Amino acid sequence: MDLYDAMRTTHAVREFTDDPLPDDVLARILDNARFAPSGGNRQGAHVVVVRSRATRERLVELSATGARRYLAQQRAGEMPWNTVHPSTVTDEQIAGTRVPRGMTEPLLTAAAVLVFLVDLGVVASLDSELDRVGLVSGASVYPLVWNTLLAARNEGFGGVITTMAVAEEPAVLELLGAPEGYAVAAVVPVGKPVKQLTRLRRQPVEDFVTLETWSGTPLRNS
Repeated sequence: MDLYDAMRTTHAVREFTDDPLPDDVLARILDNARFAPSGGNRQGAHVVVVRSRATRERLVELSATGARRYLAQQRAGEMPWNTVHPSTVTDEQIAGTRVPRGMTEPLLTAAAVLVFLVDLGVVASLDSELDRVGLVSGASVYPLVWNTLLAARNEGFGGVITTMAVAEEPAVLELLGAPEGYAVAAVVPVGKPVKQLTRLRRQPVEDFVTLETWSGTPLRNS
């Protein structure tokens, strides 16, 4: 399909049909996605394809920790898992928060779950000495994640980037048998969408793009 059409219609898919995702189609998706850039072209990402029901169920369990805190903070009017604004939510509130089934169900209903790992020994963290949460290392893995979703859209499939399981990263790495030194970047369920959206809502260019400085003239789409 046209690249711009794919970019405008690749949405977060959380509801899947029972259609399988054949290995040859998945291989084609990843064969094209692999051309995503990475720092120094070191290509330190590793993708684990999970089809096992038992492994998926364990991923659901491991996602509960992050999901409980996310929901508890959200209900308290906070920005969930935000590192700038300290949380006032108690451990008791978090422990008492129920995670709705729909939040983790995609990990069980998708045709496959892709776990994206990255070798921390080859990424460049140019922001590691700044007094803020690190972001730059993600440039060596998230382009691959997004390329995978764009390629999946081209093949009539879809998925969603989830990160709730990252809160239990050591257990996820152990579950997958990953070597020391790797990090979990995303857990992505992929399958055939129940419904394919074609009209996504996003802010217009002039609302977030300015010329020369933060307060410069908005870039308008003529």
